[in-house]
Amino acid sequence: MPEGKIVKALSGFYYVLSEGSVTQCRGRGNFRINKITPLVGDYVEFQAENKTDGYILKVCDRKNELVRPPIANVDQAILVFSASEPNFSPALLDRFLVLVESKEIEPLICVTKMDLLTSDQTNKIERFVKDYRSFGYEVLMTSSKTEHGVEELTPYLRDKISVFAGQSGVGKSSLLNALKPELELKTAMISSHLGRGKHTTRHVELIDIEEGLVADTPGFSSLEFSELEIEELPRCFPEMVEVSEDCKFRGCLHINEPKCAVKAAVEAGEIPTYRYDHYLTFHKEIKDRKPRY
Repeated sequence: MPEGKIVKALSGFYYVLSEGSVTQCRGRGNFRINKITPLVGDYVEFQAENKTDGYILKVCDRKNELVRPPIANVDQAILVFSASEPNFSPALLDRFLVLVESKEIEPLICVTKMDLLTSDQTNKIERFVKDYRSFGYEVLMTSSKTEHGVEELTPYLRDKISVFAGQSGVGKSSLLNALKPELELKTAMISSHLGRGKHTTRHVELIDIEEGLVADTPGFSSLEFSELEIEELPRCFPEMVEVSEDCKFRGCLHINEPKCAVKAAVEAGEIPTYRYDHYLTFHKEIKDRKPRY
């Protein structure tokens, strides 16, 4: 039975890449009964008499999956955040990072539109970049317009399934166009009234770029920690993991516990206050979440 990887899903069809060619498939009839939904990125077994009339027979086990965007087996998330228009938001970035960390997906932060900044604004962004690098994250600063920093991104794409994620209007499609101009992905102007871009990507598709597969995904309208348990949250902040070994209590949540090394690090300025504030916000959000039944 041939095996392959779903590289595109559109209108009930799944496009399976196997041995260098793509076959259009449908799911087996019993998939719906068994509540099996194939996702882009899935490894599958299929059968086909020709390249336009195949059937997926089995979806192999996934190492991870995302709901929004609907994609599986992601190696890396490239979190695209603009320096301006819309303004850089550490709170939103931390929300993305927690979601990615909780799925055990390697994050890469990419700050776009650096060409729009004054020198003072650049200094402010560089301070944030220095912070996130100190936490252990890889951070690139780019401009699709001038193509500054775009080449630095290409080695990260090789031999990986990468998902480009970020709010609308930050320049995901522009960045992909800079990496591979023949894509000619649609881009949208920022709405001056709403301060955000219109959604221009209508489906999830894996694109062959720099010897890797990249998903250009719709902008996220919301990011909720619906699957993250409160005990898992501290592990999604690498700078907290590093110092938490010195906490008095094992399993410390760094909220009200005495002799908490994380709180001590915040007070000493070793962990930025804004990161800890975001942690408290996320902790409360998970704690107040309605239970699932």
